[in-house]
Amino acid sequence: MRFYTFISIVLFLTAHVGTAYGKDVPIIPKPLVSTPVNEEFVLTQATPIIIVDKEAEKTGDFLQKELLKHTGIPVTIQDSGEEPAILLSLSPGSDLEGNAYRLSMSAEKIQITSSDDEGLFLGVMSLMQIIRQTDRKGNALHLACWDIEDKAYFEWRGVMLDESRHFFGKETVKRILDWMAFYKLNRFHWHLTDQTGWRIEIKQYPKLTLIGGVGNYSDPLSTAAYYTQEEITEIVAYAKERHIEIIPEIDMPGHATAANMAYPEFSGGGSERYPDFTFNPGKETVYEYLTNILREVDALFPFQKIHLGGDEVHFGNANWKADPSVQTLMHEQGLETLKEVENYFIVRMADSVFRLNNEVMAWDEVVGANLPTKGTTVLWWRHDKPEELRKGLDKGFSTILCPRLPLYFDFVQDSSHTIGRKWQKAFVPIEAVYNFPSEALMGYPNADKLVKGIQANLWTEALSTDEHIEYMLFPRITALAESAWSDPTQKDYLKFTKRLANHLALFAKEGLYYFDPFNPERFPEYLGPVQRKNRAPDFDELMRQEQRSTD
Repeated sequence: MRFYTFISIVLFLTAHVGTAYGKDVPIIPKPLVSTPVNEEFVLTQATPIIIVDKEAEKTGDFLQKELLKHTGIPVTIQDSGEEPAILLSLSPGSDLEGNAYRLSMSAEKIQITSSDDEGLFLGVMSLMQIIRQTDRKGNALHLACWDIEDKAYFEWRGVMLDESRHFFGKETVKRILDWMAFYKLNRFHWHLTDQTGWRIEIKQYPKLTLIGGVGNYSDPLSTAAYYTQEEITEIVAYAKERHIEIIPEIDMPGHATAANMAYPEFSGGGSERYPDFTFNPGKETVYEYLTNILREVDALFPFQKIHLGGDEVHFGNANWKADPSVQTLMHEQGLETLKEVENYFIVRMADSVFRLNNEVMAWDEVVGANLPTKGTTVLWWRHDKPEELRKGLDKGFSTILCPRLPLYFDFVQDSSHTIGRKWQKAFVPIEAVYNFPSEALMGYPNADKLVKGIQANLWTEALSTDEHIEYMLFPRITALAESAWSDPTQKDYLKFTKRLANHLALFAKEGLYYFDPFNPERFPEYLGPVQRKNRAPDFDELMRQEQRSTD
């Protein structure tokens, strides 16, 4: 990932890093309980990290590396030592359940305690936020002290990246994972296949990447770009070190154009606008082919969840009406509509996923399919179809909220912006992200039990460079994090913006190209070569046209 460093901005903004925090804890997302302590901990290279419990070693190693990377201070790891020190301890069976942690700071010691390694890691991330917002004085950091008790509100705190439309590569993904961990986001949904490109190596079917990996949304003839299985293994391990689980998406039965370019014998055809858009649901060989693909996917991703897509099939299933194998299937199975064919396909492929000991994830179009609620999670994305959310909750599906408004981060974040999406002139400012989900949504029947979390989706039709990814992600990732983590009764947007100011300075220090919501004209909307040619593509109007054509 290429980062632009704006020296003058850095000098201006970093002057504010490490200044007094007042009475509000400088951490995003805001902890459940935080109390300022009128003491100061001095961190130097003589400060040891003491591993109180052996199981905390991995987290200690991570903290040691982070301190060196971000402060230049090399500390040692020890089993015991003299104070002042940083102590990491695990207390199974304590009052700290799940991912809860306690961070206690004084002049003598910093102690982080949790009942499990994930909670301990989250406590370390809170400490690192305090550290990275403190100026180094000579060879030391003088840290303001806090007592914190904290735990997550939602278990699913996610970001999705589309790498089919434009491919960014493992270093970009790793940097996104770094910032996700910094803000306690823990699910990375990886959209690896779609119309434009197939981005994951499948050894049994090499043409998927050699042919299906050619091109992107900007240039259909660009060199094949994809992740080897070795690279995926590397990224999965990198994420796991940061307590982030990766969920791969293999889109089906629609959005299959790239795969069908490689293996046309499995194509179900398409429509005039979307040729070769679907896999063929009437051929048994298609189910065998896709199950073989999923076997390799399962071997690469240990979280035991696979996303099957299932969205927008009606864009390109017109050919099913004339396809002999599909018509035979409809006759034999008593299927009367193409939607019933689509649901039949999803159920068949879900069975394959279940046999691989995985859970199924899919977009909200699948709520009408006869899927078991156990082991199935629905992602509600169509903000204009709240009835689909209600239907899924009524049926008992675990649900992730990721509606276009306000969680599609390819939507522009200011009314003056033109590179990205809008919905009937509506866009996605940071305040809208912060105020999500609404009490009305969480008041739906069963929402309190079945809504497992929220996720921001970063589609990349209009995004082709690292700088543009940064611009759309930062600072909205901070509002996403607080909405996903913090108790909604404690959320306060005004106080959040005061904490955010120091985090903007941190972005500048790290050389990110970010949007400044306090001064929208400071950093202009990013215009790369692709964006200059493709201003504000109205993808949603296309969707409405397609929907009307099928009604």
